[in-house]
Amino acid sequence: MTAEMNRYADFDSLREQAVALRREGLSLRQIRDRLKIYNNDLLHRLVKGEPPPEWTKRPNAKDDLRARARELRLQEMTYDQIQVELGCSKSSISLWVRDLPKPERKRTREEASEIARRGWEPIMRRREEERQAVKRAATEEIGAMSKRELFLLGVGLYWAEGTKDKPHARRERVTFVNSDPGMIRVFTAWLDLLGIEPERRRYYVMIHETADAGSAEQFWADLVGVVPSEFGKTTVKRHNPRTNRKNVNAGYRGCLVIRILGSADLYRRIEGSWYGIVGAASAPVHQNRT
Repeated sequence: MTAEMNRYADFDSLREQAVALRREGLSLRQIRDRLKIYNNDLLHRLVKGEPPPEWTKRPNAKDDLRARARELRLQEMTYDQIQVELGCSKSSISLWVRDLPKPERKRTREEASEIARRGWEPIMRRREEERQAVKRAATEEIGAMSKRELFLLGVGLYWAEGTKDKPHARRERVTFVNSDPGMIRVFTAWLDLLGIEPERRRYYVMIHETADAGSAEQFWADLVGVVPSEFGKTTVKRHNPRTNRKNVNAGYRGCLVIRILGSADLYRRIEGSWYGIVGAASAPVHQNRT
Protein backbone atom coordinates (compact mmCIF):
# COMPACT_ATOMS: atom_id res chain seq x y z
CA MET A 1 0.00 0.00 0.00
CA THR A 2 1.41 3.39 -0.97
CA ALA A 3 1.94 6.27 1.44
CA GLU A 4 -0.99 8.18 -0.14
CA MET A 5 -3.29 5.22 0.34
CA ASN A 6 -2.14 4.86 3.94
CA ARG A 7 -2.92 8.52 4.51
CA TYR A 8 -6.47 8.03 3.25
CA ALA A 9 -6.97 4.71 5.07
CA ASP A 10 -8.29 6.34 8.22
CA PHE A 11 -11.31 7.90 6.47
CA ASP A 12 -13.30 8.50 9.65
CA SER A 13 -10.47 10.47 11.24
CA LEU A 14 -10.04 12.59 8.14
CA ARG A 15 -13.79 13.21 7.93
CA GLU A 16 -13.87 14.46 11.54
CA GLN A 17 -11.13 16.94 10.75
CA ALA A 18 -12.73 18.04 7.45
CA VAL A 19 -16.15 18.51 9.04
CA ALA A 20 -14.65 20.52 11.87
CA LEU A 21 -12.85 22.78 9.44
CA ARG A 22 -16.00 23.14 7.32
CA ARG A 23 -17.97 24.22 10.36
CA GLU A 24 -15.28 26.75 11.15
CA GLY A 25 -16.13 28.35 7.80
CA LEU A 26 -13.32 27.10 5.59
CA SER A 27 -13.78 26.61 1.87
CA LEU A 28 -12.99 23.34 0.09
CA ARG A 29 -9.75 24.78 -1.18
CA GLN A 30 -8.70 25.81 2.34
CA ILE A 31 -9.57 22.33 3.70
CA ARG A 32 -7.63 20.75 0.84
CA ASP A 33 -4.54 22.82 1.62
CA ARG A 34 -4.86 22.31 5.39
CA LEU A 35 -5.22 18.48 5.21
CA LYS A 36 -3.03 18.04 2.10
CA ILE A 37 -5.77 16.11 0.30
CA TYR A 38 -5.61 16.67 -3.46
CA ASN A 39 -8.11 14.04 -4.52
CA ASN A 40 -11.29 16.01 -5.29
CA ASP A 41 -13.56 12.97 -5.09
CA LEU A 42 -12.28 12.13 -1.61
CA LEU A 43 -12.46 15.75 -0.54
CA HIS A 44 -16.14 15.99 -1.43
CA ARG A 45 -16.87 12.71 0.32
CA LEU A 46 -15.23 13.99 3.50
CA VAL A 47 -17.51 17.03 3.74
CA LYS A 48 -20.63 15.39 2.32
CA GLY A 49 -23.76 16.69 4.05
CA GLU A 50 -22.08 19.82 5.37
CA PRO A 51 -23.43 23.05 3.80
CA PRO A 52 -20.84 25.45 2.41
CA PRO A 53 -20.26 28.65 4.38
CA GLU A 54 -22.34 31.65 3.22
CA TRP A 55 -19.30 33.62 2.17
CA THR A 56 -18.44 31.03 -0.51
CA LYS A 57 -21.85 31.15 -2.21
CA ARG A 58 -22.02 33.11 -5.44
CA PRO A 59 -24.73 35.78 -5.42
CA ASN A 60 -27.75 35.02 -7.66
CA ALA A 61 -28.13 37.73 -10.30
CA LYS A 62 -31.91 37.60 -9.90
CA ASP A 63 -32.01 37.87 -6.11
CA ASP A 64 -32.33 41.65 -6.26
CA LEU A 65 -35.00 41.46 -8.97
CA ARG A 66 -36.96 38.92 -6.95
CA ALA A 67 -36.84 41.07 -3.85
CA ARG A 68 -37.89 44.15 -5.83
CA ALA A 69 -40.72 42.23 -7.51
CA ARG A 70 -42.09 41.15 -4.14
CA GLU A 71 -41.84 44.69 -2.89
CA LEU A 72 -43.81 46.02 -5.87
CA ARG A 73 -46.41 43.27 -5.52
CA LEU A 74 -46.98 44.28 -1.92
CA GLN A 75 -47.64 47.75 -3.29
CA GLU A 76 -50.54 46.16 -5.21
CA MET A 77 -48.93 46.38 -8.63
CA THR A 78 -50.08 43.98 -11.37
CA TYR A 79 -47.81 41.57 -13.26
CA ASP A 80 -47.89 43.91 -16.27
CA GLN A 81 -46.85 46.88 -14.16
CA ILE A 82 -44.04 44.92 -12.49
CA GLN A 83 -42.84 43.72 -15.88
CA VAL A 84 -42.66 47.28 -17.18
CA GLU A 85 -40.84 48.37 -14.03
CA LEU A 86 -38.25 45.56 -13.92
CA GLY A 87 -38.04 44.38 -17.54
CA CYS A 88 -38.30 40.68 -16.66
CA SER A 89 -40.77 38.03 -17.84
CA LYS A 90 -44.20 37.62 -16.29
CA SER A 91 -43.51 33.91 -15.79
CA SER A 92 -40.58 34.78 -13.50
CA ILE A 93 -42.66 37.37 -11.67
CA SER A 94 -45.39 34.78 -11.12
CA LEU A 95 -42.90 32.37 -9.51
CA TRP A 96 -41.49 35.06 -7.27
CA VAL A 97 -44.73 36.53 -5.93
CA ARG A 98 -47.36 33.79 -6.22
CA ASP A 99 -47.47 33.33 -2.44
CA LEU A 100 -48.39 37.00 -1.95
CA PRO A 101 -52.00 38.23 -1.92
CA LYS A 102 -53.42 39.47 -5.19
CA PRO A 103 -53.90 43.25 -5.41
CA GLU A 104 -57.45 44.43 -4.94
CA ARG A 105 -59.19 45.26 -8.23
CA LYS A 106 -59.36 49.05 -8.51
CA ARG A 107 -61.43 49.18 -11.69
CA THR A 108 -64.46 47.37 -12.97
CA ARG A 109 -64.02 44.95 -15.85
CA GLU A 110 -65.75 47.44 -18.13
CA GLU A 111 -63.35 50.22 -17.12
CA ALA A 112 -60.34 47.96 -17.61
CA SER A 113 -61.67 46.88 -21.00
CA GLU A 114 -62.15 50.49 -22.08
CA ILE A 115 -58.62 51.40 -21.02
CA ALA A 116 -57.25 48.41 -22.94
CA ARG A 117 -59.30 49.37 -26.00
CA ARG A 118 -57.92 52.92 -25.94
CA GLY A 119 -54.41 51.51 -25.63
CA TRP A 120 -54.96 49.28 -28.67
CA GLU A 121 -56.49 52.01 -30.85
CA PRO A 122 -53.17 53.49 -32.06
CA ILE A 123 -51.84 50.00 -32.83
CA MET A 124 -54.99 49.00 -34.72
CA ARG A 125 -54.99 52.31 -36.59
CA ARG A 126 -51.37 51.78 -37.65
CA ARG A 127 -52.11 48.22 -38.77
CA GLU A 128 -55.08 49.40 -40.81
CA GLU A 129 -52.94 52.07 -42.45
CA GLU A 130 -50.35 49.40 -43.33
CA ARG A 131 -53.05 47.16 -44.81
CA GLN A 132 -54.46 49.96 -46.91
CA ALA A 133 -50.99 50.97 -48.12
CA VAL A 134 -50.29 47.43 -49.35
CA LYS A 135 -53.66 47.33 -51.12
CA ARG A 136 -53.08 50.71 -52.80
CA ALA A 137 -49.64 49.64 -54.00
CA ALA A 138 -51.08 46.40 -55.41
CA THR A 139 -53.86 48.32 -57.17
CA GLU A 140 -51.39 50.69 -58.79
CA GLU A 141 -49.25 47.77 -60.01
CA ILE A 142 -52.07 46.46 -62.22
CA GLY A 143 -52.25 49.45 -64.55
CA ALA A 144 -53.95 48.99 -67.93
CA MET A 145 -55.24 45.55 -68.94
CA SER A 146 -54.87 44.13 -72.45
CA LYS A 147 -57.73 42.37 -74.23
CA ARG A 148 -55.90 39.07 -73.89
CA GLU A 149 -55.46 39.57 -70.15
CA LEU A 150 -59.15 40.40 -69.73
CA PHE A 151 -60.12 37.36 -71.79
CA LEU A 152 -57.99 34.99 -69.67
CA LEU A 153 -59.22 36.60 -66.46
CA GLY A 154 -62.85 36.20 -67.54
CA VAL A 155 -62.35 32.52 -68.37
CA GLY A 156 -60.83 31.85 -64.95
CA LEU A 157 -63.53 33.90 -63.26
CA TYR A 158 -66.29 31.96 -64.96
CA TRP A 159 -64.73 28.58 -64.27
CA ALA A 160 -64.56 29.49 -60.57
CA GLU A 161 -68.04 31.01 -60.21
CA GLY A 162 -70.14 29.95 -63.20
CA THR A 163 -72.27 26.85 -63.73
CA LYS A 164 -70.51 23.95 -65.44
CA ASP A 165 -71.50 21.01 -67.59
CA LYS A 166 -71.49 17.57 -65.92
CA PRO A 167 -71.56 14.12 -67.57
CA HIS A 168 -74.69 13.29 -65.56
CA ALA A 169 -76.33 16.67 -66.25
CA ARG A 170 -75.68 18.38 -69.58
CA ARG A 171 -75.61 22.13 -68.96
CA GLU A 172 -73.78 23.73 -71.87
CA ARG A 173 -75.07 27.19 -71.09
CA VAL A 174 -73.41 30.21 -69.51
CA THR A 175 -74.82 31.21 -66.12
CA PHE A 176 -72.81 33.34 -63.72
CA VAL A 177 -73.84 33.98 -60.09
CA ASN A 178 -72.12 36.26 -57.62
CA SER A 179 -72.73 38.69 -54.77
CA ASP A 180 -69.58 40.79 -55.31
CA PRO A 181 -70.24 43.92 -57.41
CA GLY A 182 -66.62 43.92 -58.55
CA MET A 183 -66.93 40.38 -59.90
CA ILE A 184 -70.10 41.36 -61.77
CA ARG A 185 -68.39 44.40 -63.29
CA VAL A 186 -65.44 42.32 -64.52
CA PHE A 187 -67.74 39.62 -65.91
CA THR A 188 -69.91 42.12 -67.81
CA ALA A 189 -66.75 43.79 -69.20
CA TRP A 190 -65.67 40.32 -70.37
CA LEU A 191 -69.05 39.80 -72.07
CA ASP A 192 -68.61 43.15 -73.82
CA LEU A 193 -65.15 42.03 -74.98
CA LEU A 194 -66.66 38.89 -76.51
CA GLY A 195 -69.40 40.90 -78.23
CA ILE A 196 -72.31 39.33 -76.30
CA GLU A 197 -75.24 41.62 -77.12
CA PRO A 198 -77.32 43.05 -74.26
CA GLU A 199 -80.41 41.36 -75.77
CA ARG A 200 -78.91 37.95 -74.98
CA ARG A 201 -78.29 38.77 -71.33
CA ARG A 202 -80.89 37.90 -68.70
CA TYR A 203 -80.68 39.08 -65.11
CA TYR A 204 -82.19 37.66 -61.92
CA VAL A 205 -81.75 38.41 -58.23
CA MET A 206 -81.50 35.76 -55.52
CA ILE A 207 -81.95 37.09 -51.98
CA HIS A 208 -83.07 36.09 -48.50
CA GLU A 209 -86.62 36.96 -47.50
CA THR A 210 -85.42 39.11 -44.59
CA ALA A 211 -83.67 41.58 -46.95
CA ASP A 212 -85.07 44.41 -49.07
CA ALA A 213 -85.55 42.76 -52.47
CA GLY A 214 -86.70 45.94 -54.21
CA SER A 215 -83.63 47.87 -53.13
CA ALA A 216 -81.38 45.01 -54.20
CA GLU A 217 -82.98 44.86 -57.66
CA GLN A 218 -82.44 48.60 -58.13
CA PHE A 219 -78.80 48.31 -57.02
CA TRP A 220 -77.97 45.51 -59.47
CA ALA A 221 -79.93 47.17 -62.30
CA ASP A 222 -77.91 50.36 -61.86
CA LEU A 223 -74.68 48.34 -61.83
CA VAL A 224 -75.32 46.55 -65.13
CA GLY A 225 -77.01 49.54 -66.79
CA VAL A 226 -80.61 48.34 -67.22
CA VAL A 227 -83.95 49.14 -65.60
CA PRO A 228 -85.32 46.78 -62.90
CA SER A 229 -88.32 45.91 -65.07
CA GLU A 230 -85.95 44.04 -67.41
CA PHE A 231 -85.04 41.64 -64.60
CA GLY A 232 -86.59 38.19 -64.41
CA LYS A 233 -88.50 37.03 -61.35
CA THR A 234 -86.52 37.41 -58.13
CA THR A 235 -85.82 34.22 -56.17
CA VAL A 236 -86.52 34.74 -52.47
CA LYS A 237 -84.82 32.27 -50.18
CA ARG A 238 -86.43 31.39 -46.86
CA HIS A 239 -84.49 32.31 -43.76
CA ASN A 240 -83.49 29.41 -41.51
CA PRO A 241 -83.48 30.70 -37.92
CA ARG A 242 -81.11 27.92 -36.90
CA THR A 243 -78.32 29.30 -39.10
CA ASN A 244 -76.17 32.17 -37.91
CA ARG A 245 -76.17 34.29 -41.06
CA LYS A 246 -73.63 37.11 -41.26
CA ASN A 247 -74.93 38.78 -44.46
CA VAL A 248 -77.77 40.65 -42.79
CA ASN A 249 -76.38 44.20 -42.73
CA ALA A 250 -77.46 47.14 -44.87
CA GLY A 251 -74.87 46.22 -47.52
CA TYR A 252 -76.43 42.84 -48.21
CA ARG A 253 -78.02 42.78 -51.69
CA GLY A 254 -78.20 39.06 -52.39
CA CYS A 255 -76.69 37.59 -55.58
CA LEU A 256 -77.06 38.61 -59.20
CA VAL A 257 -77.58 35.84 -61.76
CA ILE A 258 -76.47 36.57 -65.33
CA ARG A 259 -77.69 34.04 -67.90
CA ILE A 260 -76.71 34.17 -71.59
CA LEU A 261 -79.23 32.96 -74.15
CA GLY A 262 -78.03 30.60 -76.89
CA SER A 263 -74.70 30.14 -75.15
CA ALA A 264 -73.75 26.51 -75.88
CA ASP A 265 -70.91 27.53 -78.21
CA LEU A 266 -69.73 30.19 -75.76
CA TYR A 267 -69.70 27.63 -72.96
CA ARG A 268 -67.62 25.23 -75.06
CA ARG A 269 -65.17 28.03 -75.84
CA ILE A 270 -64.87 28.84 -72.12
CA GLU A 271 -64.24 25.21 -71.21
CA GLY A 272 -61.67 24.75 -73.96
CA SER A 273 -59.92 27.98 -73.03
CA TRP A 274 -59.78 26.90 -69.40
CA TYR A 275 -58.09 23.63 -70.32
CA GLY A 276 -55.64 25.64 -72.39
CA ILE A 277 -54.85 27.83 -69.38
CA VAL A 278 -54.29 24.76 -67.20
CA GLY A 279 -51.96 23.25 -69.77
CA ALA A 280 -49.97 26.47 -70.18
CA ALA A 281 -49.65 26.93 -66.41
CA SER A 282 -48.43 23.33 -66.06
CA ALA A 283 -45.72 23.74 -68.72
CA PRO A 284 -42.08 23.60 -67.48
CA VAL A 285 -41.26 27.08 -68.80
CA HIS A 286 -43.76 29.94 -68.64
CA GLN A 287 -43.29 32.55 -71.34
CA ASN A 288 -44.78 36.00 -71.08
CA ARG A 289 -47.17 36.17 -74.03
CA THR A 290 -48.67 39.63 -73.78
